[in-house]
Amino acid sequence: MKKSINISLHTRPPKSNRENSAVRETEALRKRLEMYELIFESIHYGSVVTDAAGYITHFNKPYGVYLNLDPEAQIGKHCTEVVENSRMHIVAKTGKPEFSESQRIRGQNMVVHRIPIKKDGKVIAVFGQVLFKDVRDVSKLAKELSLLESKVKLYEAELLALRSTRYTLDSIIGVSDAITSLKAQAMKAAASHFPVLISGESGTGKELFAQAIHQAGPRKIYPFVRINCATIPKDLFESELFGYEKGAFTGAKTEGKPGKFELAHRGTIFLDEIGELPAAMQPKLLRVLEEKEFERVGGTRVIRSNFRLIAATNQNLDGMVRDGRFRNDLFYRLNVFPITIPPIREHREDIIPVFMHLLRKLSEEADLFDIRLDKSAQKVLLEHGWPGNVRELSNVLEWTLSSLEGNVIRDKDLPFYLKHRQDMLPPEKHSPMREVHAHAEAQAIRRALKESDQNKARAARILGIHRTLLYKKIKKYGLET
Repeated sequence: MKKSINISLHTRPPKSNRENSAVRETEALRKRLEMYELIFESIHYGSVVTDAAGYITHFNKPYGVYLNLDPEAQIGKHCTEVVENSRMHIVAKTGKPEFSESQRIRGQNMVVHRIPIKKDGKVIAVFGQVLFKDVRDVSKLAKELSLLESKVKLYEAELLALRSTRYTLDSIIGVSDAITSLKAQAMKAAASHFPVLISGESGTGKELFAQAIHQAGPRKIYPFVRINCATIPKDLFESELFGYEKGAFTGAKTEGKPGKFELAHRGTIFLDEIGELPAAMQPKLLRVLEEKEFERVGGTRVIRSNFRLIAATNQNLDGMVRDGRFRNDLFYRLNVFPITIPPIREHREDIIPVFMHLLRKLSEEADLFDIRLDKSAQKVLLEHGWPGNVRELSNVLEWTLSSLEGNVIRDKDLPFYLKHRQDMLPPEKHSPMREVHAHAEAQAIRRALKESDQNKARAARILGIHRTLLYKKIKKYGLET
């Protein structure tokens, strides 16, 4: 018996330990209550809590300030005595919350929440909160949200434009050995990560090949960022390529702006007309190609970008290097994977396939009926030199479709300058150049007037000149009818 009593006494905690534990629990409870009170008092536009009968148990200071009431004096009053048009007691009875409801208080339409607080499925209190002191604030917020939504859509569209490419290898049309070989080279380039330098005359489709290489490679889901070196002012070149920090220069955006290399991270950057790159930018570009890192204008943070570079030029970079107009080390860095696109006059068997491909595409866009190409027109197309290459071919087709009558393109429907006619030559073999030019011009005008049934507006379009100039030349050569 005594042994049992001794064990009981030894296992019971000392009185001082029990008291310390109770003190700690009380202090922790006090801190939690203080935090809850601070949270409640910090609700900006005001909050109130009632019991299940609608009598106020809590009323925070912001609500008291707005209604010009003493918060403590409202405790114990029924909500209908204190707040106009209150429905707190109704929500207590129904148990159904009311979100973003309008409530008119002191001549203003306010937006409020009324939320039942339940325990064991029974309403024990109701929490009310003012969201907006005036419904006009809701309208203002809606406008701001609409503006933000518009900006998001704009940024999404820009991002989609950056990440999208219109052309793939299937977009490269041609049956010649030259085109077949070029497509094979493009496939090899797409499989590598080395810089590509695409050379060729204007209008040969250098960007088409650049996009096709991007699309055929592992970076196709990332941005394809294009920049034309010939169109950017020299003093803005660095900020366009590398971006700038806020306040970097007069006129800079306050939030700064990322550069093209930054946007091209994990994707491809296409530098068109690379031969126009300013001399001061050439060493900076070389460093970026070698290090894959740079700083924004006005910044100090180093930015790394994992991009793939494709450059294009219609100039002879070899000759520019020899003349000292282009850095040789940059040229060798760009020319790792060279692709040269020949002018279309050097693979004439592709003229008609390309023309027909463009015709089908433009016909679909314009909802035109089945347009056919007559053999007389094919002959004219095959004989022309096409100094503007595929771009000129496309322009000729657009011009032709704009004035075509019917659904067959004949030689007479094509622009007049494409046609080399024997009757346009002067009668004497060794006439002065001035006379040759005048005779050819007069014959061209005469033929255009005939083909247009003397319709001077259409004749001017056939000749590709303004109608006023046509009138002057008709008078000059005495071609009035």
